[in-house]
Amino acid sequence: MEIVQELASEFGLKLEYSQNIINLIDEGCTIPFIARYRKEMHGTCDDQTLRAFADRLKYLRNLNDEKDKVQKTITEQGKWTDELAAALAAARTMTEVEDIYRPYKPKRKTRASVAIAKGLEPLADILQAQSKSFVILEEAKKFITEEVKTVEDAIAGAKDIVAERISDNADLRKDLRQLLAEKATISCEYIEGENSVTYETYAGFKQEVKNIPSHRILAINRGENEKCLKVSVNIEEEKCINVINKYFKKNNEDTDTLMVETIADSYERLLFPSLERECRSNLTDRANEQAIKMFEVNLKPLLMEAPLKNNIILGLDPAYRTGCKIAVIDKHGNVLDTTVIYPTPPQSKTEESIAKLKTLIEKYNVDIISIGNGTASKESEIFVAELIKHVARPVSYAVVSEAGASVYSASKLGAEEFPDYDVSLRSAVSIARRLQDPLAELIKIDVKSIGVGQYQHDMPQNRLTEVLTGVVEDCVNSVGVDLNTASPSLLSYVSGLNMSIARNIVAYRAKAKGIKNRKELLSVSKLGPKAYEQCAGFLRVVGGDEILDNTAVHPESYEAARKLLKIFNLTEDDVKNNNLSELPTLVKVKGEDKVAKEIGVGTPTLNDIVGELLKPGRDIRESMPKPILRSDILSMEDLKEGMVLSGTVRNVIDFGAFVDIGVHQDGLVHISQISDSFIRHPSEALKVGQHVDVKVLSVDPAKKRISLTMKNIDKE
Repeated sequence: MEIVQELASEFGLKLEYSQNIINLIDEGCTIPFIARYRKEMHGTCDDQTLRAFADRLKYLRNLNDEKDKVQKTITEQGKWTDELAAALAAARTMTEVEDIYRPYKPKRKTRASVAIAKGLEPLADILQAQSKSFVILEEAKKFITEEVKTVEDAIAGAKDIVAERISDNADLRKDLRQLLAEKATISCEYIEGENSVTYETYAGFKQEVKNIPSHRILAINRGENEKCLKVSVNIEEEKCINVINKYFKKNNEDTDTLMVETIADSYERLLFPSLERECRSNLTDRANEQAIKMFEVNLKPLLMEAPLKNNIILGLDPAYRTGCKIAVIDKHGNVLDTTVIYPTPPQSKTEESIAKLKTLIEKYNVDIISIGNGTASKESEIFVAELIKHVARPVSYAVVSEAGASVYSASKLGAEEFPDYDVSLRSAVSIARRLQDPLAELIKIDVKSIGVGQYQHDMPQNRLTEVLTGVVEDCVNSVGVDLNTASPSLLSYVSGLNMSIARNIVAYRAKAKGIKNRKELLSVSKLGPKAYEQCAGFLRVVGGDEILDNTAVHPESYEAARKLLKIFNLTEDDVKNNNLSELPTLVKVKGEDKVAKEIGVGTPTLNDIVGELLKPGRDIRESMPKPILRSDILSMEDLKEGMVLSGTVRNVIDFGAFVDIGVHQDGLVHISQISDSFIRHPSEALKVGQHVDVKVLSVDPAKKRISLTMKNIDKE
């Protein structure tokens, strides 16, 4: 397969762009680097397209490797033909290659292999040919031996051989696979048991394979694994038999009954069980990819939420018996103080807790209280709302997701950062920092534990980690990283770096008492020219020797940036003083292509340089909606049907979205209640972190369910 051409066609790229991307990947360039700094080489593809391209490249290369192995094996058997060569060349999936290889694949002992060992293959040829010039019973007599006692034994062995040949036919399997995809249904039988109540809705469930949504497949799989459901794929047998007949059935009265029996046996014993497993596997693979896609879609906006910079934040990790752990952090995330309070049952020391936190708030000028949304969150929120009334300075609060906080707190990284704190105090610090800088804090947590999506423990973990790590890399590199304040964890996600080099950077800056320019990176142990090329543009030096070091302009383009300034009689002082508001207009008037050629870069790179010169040190997250800060509490009992509230989207799933409306329990907006227009998926209209207006449809306090709608909301 010509991979370059195949990828160009699939992704709608010029042939040269396809080749360039492959070359860049093979040279060890990272996706963020290719996306940002090699735009002219690939036609400005975004990072998502490039990751999909890289995934597909890997698949096609593996496919070609598998084809080579199959050809080699069959050739060694002396059975390679032009027909096989053509079939293998035309194969576009691993499944098709496996089908071609199936007849030649060494098998464990089967009924057919036993019959072949007894010398019955020539009789099987006669049976399969269904020639009228042979009388099968007469022919069978010729194969009676010590091992084959009777005519019936001979015919039974021949039937077994033909049945396996039918099952191994690649074209037939392809047709039957397609038939199952279009006509089969999947059904569930409910098995009563201690933990099966969750799956009651699937009692007697039946749906066409082609229409079953991904989240339902995963729910059924989990029910089956927990032995609460018995799952089967069903299709009219006659339809499948008719397809097999077209391939193998001929009109010969002598062999007619035998072939009908052979075809039925092949279908029931070999073909259908194999295709059913394959069908279930394909459904699961599809569902996993969709679920992983939802993790990807949800994770990016969560990581890119606007940071609440320049605020003193008090983090509160709620609990009952063991008390609420408190940590106060300064504007840079450094811990100022910690304590424990007991405002929740069973102690309920409300007044003492108010006095304690009031002292901390006034001592450190706390601006915001960040409350984790776990156990005792509701009681803690009620307490904080009361506390605010007793404080002289303006203080607000926000409830943040504490998903993964306990994972981080108990991790090696958590212990390294705060060796003197117990696990719960580390959680309080994490909860505070999540509000101050979500990206910098969330990257410390195993991405699978961040809690966006569904069925994360059922996913293929390596694939899930690969995709989500890619999202984190894209987010970190699109924002940029301050070389003098970033943690090793944050630095390790920068293009071209790893944890080892990240630790070396931190050690170097400590020894040097700060990094003054990007060039110093070349003095860092294990950070060579290639790593420098990949990482330099994503690392920022604030207040350093070179103003361009505080932008996303790559050092390789510094000369071009200076030429650009010189063309329009501008200086680096104009960059520092933000006096470049007219630059985009000046470039357009002179002509983008002309200016780009004059400074020696492509037009996309020119536009990137102009954008960076306008706002050195900018954080692209500042344009994102900030968290909703509250000063009073709302309970589920306060909710009334028809009430309109503002909320924040916390999770987008296949059948809707969960919205935080300031009550301990998130409300569900079903997909049918998201938009008056038709949408195929909730992610078309909503994303995590988005602020929305919702109306209460119903409240069920007993089941802790809140149903919301975004339709027909009276803005008045």
